[in-house]
Amino acid sequence: MTRRLNTLALCVAVAGCATAPPVAVPDIGVPAPPTWTAAETPPGRIALDWWTDFGDDGLEAAVEAALTGNFDLQAAAARLEIAASDARLAAAELWPSVDARYNGARQQQNFVGLPIPGAEDQVLSTIFTNHGVSLDVSWEIDLWGRLRAASQLVLANLQASAADLRGAQLSMAGQTAKAWFAVAEAQQQIDLSQETVESFSDSANQVRGRFEAGIRPPLDLRLALLNLANAEAALDQRLQQFDAAARQLKVLLGEYADDVIDAPLALPELTPSVPGGLPADLVARRPDLVAAERLLAAAEANLGITRRNRFPDIALTGAAGTATNALRSLVDGDFSVWSLLASVTAPLWQGGRLREEVNRAEAESAEALATFANAVLTAYAEVETSLAADEFLQRRERHLAAAVEQAQAAAVLAYERYITGLEPYVTVLDSQRSAFQAEGELIAARRLRLDNRVDLYLALGGGFEQLDSPFSLDDLEAGMD
Repeated sequence: MTRRLNTLALCVAVAGCATAPPVAVPDIGVPAPPTWTAAETPPGRIALDWWTDFGDDGLEAAVEAALTGNFDLQAAAARLEIAASDARLAAAELWPSVDARYNGARQQQNFVGLPIPGAEDQVLSTIFTNHGVSLDVSWEIDLWGRLRAASQLVLANLQASAADLRGAQLSMAGQTAKAWFAVAEAQQQIDLSQETVESFSDSANQVRGRFEAGIRPPLDLRLALLNLANAEAALDQRLQQFDAAARQLKVLLGEYADDVIDAPLALPELTPSVPGGLPADLVARRPDLVAAERLLAAAEANLGITRRNRFPDIALTGAAGTATNALRSLVDGDFSVWSLLASVTAPLWQGGRLREEVNRAEAESAEALATFANAVLTAYAEVETSLAADEFLQRRERHLAAAVEQAQAAAVLAYERYITGLEPYVTVLDSQRSAFQAEGELIAARRLRLDNRVDLYLALGGGFEQLDSPFSLDDLEAGMD
């Protein structure tokens, strides 16, 4: 018995355990450019906590709260835990199944037709008692590597899921940052609208006084009241935008969507430096590209499985233990029993099913490669677009700042000339509206620049290894050994 069990253990040791497919960047037929064409960027990797670059303590606290409190991320992390359990279950198929078994039976048997002499109304009977204990081992020998390939497939899918979770965390950080900027912009727009309402109200009061004094016609007063009403309507619109932005931010933080929030008072200043890196770095940095590469590896593993399904399956089943009619003799080696059974099953004819499974797996592998190639090209385009937009938005912000300066000066000059009777009041109205509109556009442009910087961080794969990510590729592989 011991010799047979040692043989099984040796076979298990030879089989070893499966590991995930090695990471390899496939050739997509499109070489990566040596540098970005949209803008020159300094070398270096993206910081894991890239949101700290904005220098806003409130933003940092909001992002950290979203990464830990958002319910979508919690659900995604739970799904990854489920996938990890599935991977461990698949890895368990490489090892033998060992069961301990005890059985006991007591039986009475009647011997019909064998009457006891002198007792015609009685039947001869006997009682049997049997006890047995055994250790049963069953194992499929992975001679062709089919089970190891199946474990590699599950591990690669699990690693893709882990990369997807990191991508979700990266996206959540980006959404939170943009929501924070939306609240900050809404607050600044409210401040601007309130100042405008106060300014237009003062102007209307002055025009009313001049009208009542008979200096100005009633048209000037109506135009001033029109300007004031439009400014008050704009203020209501800004208040509604703030309410919606605040509720969205609260939901991202995993909190009840009321509008009570410690809102930022202003948009943070954007540092002029642009995060750097090389195009080839994206494949190892961006979670979506890591996931696409892992799905391609899983497709290759599945192709290997379908090819190995045409080979025979070899299984060993063994049992060793004792059997006796006395319970106290179960540990007595004189009553030991054992069995060892080997089986070989080879497919002969299945109507072409195995061949079509291989064809299907080859097509799925080609699809995964094409998907990976498209993801790489999309990533390059996203970075180039964000880099180019950063330059365009910077110039636009600079021009709008100049426009605000000129519009404010024009509004002051127009009012002064109106007071002296050199300009009609309609000129004052136009200059005031232009100044108000220019300031609002400047605030919006600053927020667009901040949003684009977030897009650039995301496109470059900033924060690839989030602090709250429960797995890394190395941890996943080690956990399956």
